[in-house]
Amino acid sequence: MIVADTDVLIDFLSGRGPGAKRVPLEVRRGQLHTTVVNQFELLAGVRSPKQEAIIRSLLGAMTTLSLDASAADQAARIRRDMERQGQSIGMGDSLIAGIVILHEGTLLTRNRRHFDRVPGLKLAEWQD
Repeated sequence: MIVADTDVLIDFLSGRGPGAKRVPLEVRRGQLHTTVVNQFELLAGVRSPKQEAIIRSLLGAMTTLSLDASAADQAARIRRDMERQGQSIGMGDSLIAGIVILHEGTLLTRNRRHFDRVPGLKLAEWQD
């Protein structure tokens, strides 16, 4: 299971960047998911009804993984452990990582420098 981060979904929506080609490929394969946190981030940035319709159509083409108690617990462990090591991670990113790890997914993101510090989080390679 591939879980798309907000940055690659924005790549697709803008038609630029590595996500522009990878997102439709994974949708066709039936492998693309995202998280409720990424859904929130996309919808929070909506600027027009037309843009919202496009984003909702994209979200409708994939499964959105929810934040439940188990994912919240996993995210809290990640954030606590990283902060103990002197590494900060934002709330959104810790929630995304917790959801992805709980579901044994692989995160597709351009923000590798940030997410590769998370123990146990698998990151997708960019090769098609």
